Formats: sequence, structure tokens, C-alpha cells
Amino acid sequence: MGLISNGSTIFDNGSMSSGFGGSMVFIKKLTASSSATLSFVDGTDGVVLDDTYKEYYFTFNNMHPATDDVSLLFQVDTGLNTSYNTTITSTRFRSLHGEGGLYPFLQYQAGEDEAQTTEFQDIAQEIGSDNDQCTGGTLTLFNPSSSVFVKHFIANSQTALAGNYSSSNFTAGYFNTTADITAIQFRQSSGNLDSGKIKLYGIKDA
Repeated sequence: MGLISNGSTIFDNGSMSSGFGGSMVFIKKLTASSSATLSFVDGTDGVVLDDTYKEYYFTFNNMHPATDDVSLLFQVDTGLNTSYNTTITSTRFRSLHGEGGLYPFLQYQAGEDEAQTTEFQDIAQEIGSDNDQCTGGTLTLFNPSSSVFVKHFIANSQTALAGNYSSSNFTAGYFNTTADITAIQFRQSSGNLDSGKIKLYGIKDA
């Protein structure tokens, strides 16, 4: 069965016709197992993080911490460096609601944004370590190999918090460098990543 709009075939037999958007290409999956960090480094273990794609998309699924009430963080590096200390300027806000209906709010998080710092950036915070608690979401990194522009990112996450709250988080900003970003690392503010999967995709141009 196909999808036709205004006389043009968009989908046919599950395939998108040429000229209607790009495609998402799976690159690498990393699985946490009491892991201190998870790192994607260009040219290592099949990872591609270069000018092959203008946009890279990460999904993180059921990221469960070994330690209660911690944040999921990320940082990048350039060239052959692996210090993960690139300068960031960012903005961050979240919504919150408790299982019992307590404390519903939408809040800008001044303490979690970055203003030309080299610290790791929060994606999600206060993640609970109960057996059924975790966080999941996505991170998009735009044109990491540009030699002209800073490197923008957008992250969204949904978290089961310590204390039995639901939190939706939005983080966006840029790495203030025109050097190629070639590595990205995920870790927690404390303790190990007990379990979960992070997948990397490249987005082809239309």
C-alpha cells in the first residue's frame, strides 16, 4: 500500500520516494552495565562522527542509575582529544509533577544551564534508582564537522525522579568551537550507569 498526496507518491511498499526527506542510518549501540562512562569516538569500534552526516541523533533508552538522585550528563571533544571539556553555552527548563499530584510546575533551571563553561551538560536530573525508575530521551548534534560555525545541540528527556515524580526536560545550546567534534561521552553526576542503551544514528540529507 502506498501513500499519495496531491498526485505525488510519498511512500510505496514501505519505502520513501526520493526527494521526500532524508533517512536515518544506524551507526552504533552502546549498552551500560555498571559503566562509569559511555563514549562514542569517531573511527573507534565502527563509530562515525564526522562530515559523513550533517546531523547526528542519539537515543537513550531506560538509562538506570546505580546511585539514587543523580543527573545524566554529556560532553564532547575535538580532534584527537578525549578530555571532554569543550566550552558550552546552553539553556534548560523542565516540567514536574508528582505521582500524588504534588508540585506541578514549569521551571527555567538557572543552575543547570551553562555560560561559557567546560563542565558536563545535564540532560536529565534527580533520576531515581528504584528498580522501575529510569530516564529516556534523545539528543541531536548539528553539523559537528563545520569549520565555520559553532556546534548546536538539542536534548529532550523524560525521567522518573527520586521521590516518585515525573519530569520532562528540555536542554539546548551550542559548543563554542569551530573545530571538528569527533567524540561524545555520557556519564552520571555520581556513580555508574547501571543499565540502559544509547544508540547513534546519522541523518542523511534529502
